[in-house]
Amino acid sequence: MVIISDTSPITNLIQIGRLGLLRALFNKIIIPELVYQELILIPGQLIVLSEADWMEIRGLSDKTPFTQLSTQLDKGEAEAIALCMELNADLLIIDEFKGRKIAEKHGLKLTGLLGILLRAKEKGLLVAVKPEMDRLKSAAGFRIHPKLYLDILILAGES
Repeated sequence: MVIISDTSPITNLIQIGRLGLLRALFNKIIIPELVYQELILIPGQLIVLSEADWMEIRGLSDKTPFTQLSTQLDKGEAEAIALCMELNADLLIIDEFKGRKIAEKHGLKLTGLLGILLRAKEKGLLVAVKPEMDRLKSAAGFRIHPKLYLDILILAGES
C-alpha cells in the first residue's frame, strides 16, 4: 500500500507519543519533501523523525498539479495531494478541511488523525480512543468539534 501523510497527523501523533501507530497500521508512510521541511521546523521533531526509518521522504516528478493546488492550499498540503495523484496512492492522511475537500474532488481516498485512532483501536493497538483524543486536545492543542468528538466515541463503541 502507498500511504501519504500531510504534516498535521504526524506532528500531532508525535506530540502525544503515538507516532508508532502509523508504522503499526501501514508499515511505511511517504511524506512529501515540503511536509518534511514543515515537520523539522517544530522543536524536537527532527530527532523523532530521524529515528523513523519507516518514513520515506519523496519529491514530485511533475510539479504542475502542485503549482495549481498551491494557489488554494499551503505548500505541504498541496504537495501531499499532488504526490498522492502522482503515485496513485491508496490513502492520504490529512486533517485540514479545505485540503480534504480538494483531495475528495480529485477522487483520493483519505482519512484523518481521528480515523487513524479508530483504525488503531479496531486493530487492537489502542484500548480506547477517548484518552487519545483528550491528550490531543490538551497536549497538542488539536481542535475537535464537540459533535465530531461524540461521533468518534460512538464509532469507537465508547459512548
